[in-house]
This record gives sequence, C-alpha cells and structure tokens, in this order.
Amino acid sequence: MTTPPPPSRGRTKVPSPFGVQAPVWRYLLAAGLGAAAWIVQAAVLLSEPLSGARADRVGAALFVDLLLGAVALALLPLRRRHPLAVVCLMTVAAPVSVAGLGAMTLAVVSMATYRRRGWIVLVGALTAVGGAVSAGLYRTWLSPAADSGAYSVAGNVVVVLLIFAAAVATGYYAAARRELLASLRERALTAERERSLASRAARDAERTRIAREMHDDLAHRISLVALHAGALTFREDLSRAETAATAQTIQTNAQLALVELRQVLGVLRSGQPAGGAERSQPTLAELPALLADAREAGTVVRLDTSGLPEGTGPDLSGIAGTLSLTSFRIVQEALTNARKHAPGAPVAVRLAGTPGEQLRIEVRNPVGVPVGAPPASAGVGLTGLGERAELAGGVLEFGVEEDGDGGNAGDAADFAVRARLPWPA
Repeated sequence: MTTPPPPSRGRTKVPSPFGVQAPVWRYLLAAGLGAAAWIVQAAVLLSEPLSGARADRVGAALFVDLLLGAVALALLPLRRRHPLAVVCLMTVAAPVSVAGLGAMTLAVVSMATYRRRGWIVLVGALTAVGGAVSAGLYRTWLSPAADSGAYSVAGNVVVVLLIFAAAVATGYYAAARRELLASLRERALTAERERSLASRAARDAERTRIAREMHDDLAHRISLVALHAGALTFREDLSRAETAATAQTIQTNAQLALVELRQVLGVLRSGQPAGGAERSQPTLAELPALLADAREAGTVVRLDTSGLPEGTGPDLSGIAGTLSLTSFRIVQEALTNARKHAPGAPVAVRLAGTPGEQLRIEVRNPVGVPVGAPPASAGVGLTGLGERAELAGGVLEFGVEEDGDGGNAGDAADFAVRARLPWPA
C-alpha cells in the first residue's frame, strides 16, 4: 500500500502548551490514558469472585493487555510514515487491549490529518467491529456475568465510534490549523521579501537617478574647464587680464564641480539627501544662464523660442515640472557634446510646441566632416537622455544629418539632437 510522505515535512512547528517537546508530552498522554483504562479494567475484573482457573485467565488477559499497550506505544513513532497500517494494527488489537486506547486515539488523530475519506471509513468499520467483538465475546470470556445482550453490544459500539469521531475531528482541526499557520507564515515571508525587493528597487532607482544627474552636471562643468584650459595652453596672445579671467572661470567651474560631486557622494554614502533636503533640480528657467556659460566658453549659441506660445514667458517659466527638468538636461547634454566633439562650432537651440500636445526640442551643430563619414560619438550621455525621455513619455533621436537647416549653410553635415516630450495642458 502506497502512503504519502510524512506530514511532518513542511509543517509549521507549534510550541507545546506543556513546555516540553511535542512528541514527549503526546507519548506521555497516550501512556497515561492507556494506563488509566488498564487500571480501571483490572479493578473491575479483580473485584469479582475468582476461581483458580478464572484467576489464571484474568491474569493472563491483563498481562497480554499490558503487553499490547506497550507494543502500541512502540508503534507510535511510525504513525507518520505508515499512518494507515499503524492505525489498523492498533484497531485490531483494541478489543483485547484497553492499555493501547491512548496510543490508538493518538494514531487516529495523526491519520485524520491526512484527510483521506477512504482511510477514515476503513478504520471506522474496524473500530465498530472491534467494539462489537469486545462487548459480545471478549468480556463474556473474562466475566461470565457480563451482559452480552444486543443493547449492551450496540451501546459499546456507539461509545467507541463516538471516541473515534472525536479523534477524527481533532485530526481535521489540527491539519486545518497547521495549514493556516503555514499560510500565515508564508504570507509574512512573502510580504517581507516584497518589502525588501521594493526597498532595493527604490534604492537602485534613486542611485541611478543620482548617477544620471551627476553625469549631466559634472560633464557640463568639466567640459567648460577643459575648454578654457585648452585656450590657456594654445593661445599665447591673451592679455594678462584675459588670462586671469579665463583662470577664474576654470577655478569657478572646478569648485562647482567639486561641490556637486561632494553632494552626490554624500547622498550615496548615507542613503539620504545631503543636509536632509533633496538637491534642487534645474529647470528651463535656468536655460539662459546655461547658454551664457557656453557663450563665455567661446561657443556661439542661438536660441529660438518663436515656436512656443505667448504664455510661456521670456524666461520659459511657463514650462515646469518633470518636463522642464528633462528639457534642460537634453539641451545641457547636447551643448556638452558639441563642446567636446565640435569645439568652436556654432550651436542652434530651438524650442517649439503647444500645451496639451508636445514640446519639441532641437539642438544642431555642424560636425565639419564629409557626408558618409562615421559620425562623432555621442557617448553614453545621450543614451542616458534617451532613457530619461522615455520615462517622461517622449522620444529622443540624435545623429548626423545632411544639409542641416540650423542656419549653418555650407557645412557638410550637422549633428542634430531632437526630442519630443508630452506637454500637459
């Protein structure tokens, strides 16, 4: 007969109410019930007048009863591996052994936790037959004065079936409680894992955002430093005042880059914004200052906002929120790339669009290479901006184009960065 795996696997361990290990107190309880039943039966049998032959019969019966009770206790550890076989053996021995009553009850409870109806019906039938045999034959053999009538036999069968039903109900309850505890524990573990994953995802997303901001800010500052340092290296016609001004610009941008780097590293080390507050994010309102920095570095920049509605304002304050930050970063990265890959080339910045539709951004500069030559590498900055534009619900495109229309007639090709971002009404 094939039996399922022991139900102890994967079960939730429940602390014992008696302060000892669960198997110990269960075995003690089974032995105590069996011993009490054996003592009661022995007292009843020995209280009657006994002849020599009947005394020997009663003594042998009590000894066999006690021996079978000990065997039933010894079989209890096997009740999880072979639940049906152990219960059937104990049930067969029950008519002649009240000492095994406690062990049999515990085995029935354990078998019922599997909730197999066929097993329960089979053991119930054996229990009923055992009750009838015990009342109708065994007791009469031990005590001729015992009542072996139909009512007595039926009453004994009803009693043993009630005990059996109580044991089955207890087993069903124990199985349901174990499943509930296992389910609650699994839900708690799942919730803990989800919280951990959500926390890790939020932390990684924040670090990625900080790294992107660091790239955008530092790349802009360091490109200005490199451009002015190159001017000091190769230009020998600068006056003392021009040299001092250029050196001052280098110093200012280097200090700003260091400050921004310290802020970002502080956030990454502590996990909290520096000073307990979120770093302020640039917006399009700061675009004039950005273009002024580029012009100071020697880049000719032309800004065209004729395609924007009148309510936008001369300082672009009509564009706010995530749209403003994303737009600023796109223009900033495009200027940085123009400074690195096409130094000295003029740059045209154009903003156009309508609220409720899209904001269109275009930044162009001549690359000064023949058409068909490999385009200048845009690096990872524009790739990161593409991800930023996608997060904002827009699209960013960049590449080399023939016959640019950014006011740079005569150039072989232009490098253009175009973005289309949703503009809430």
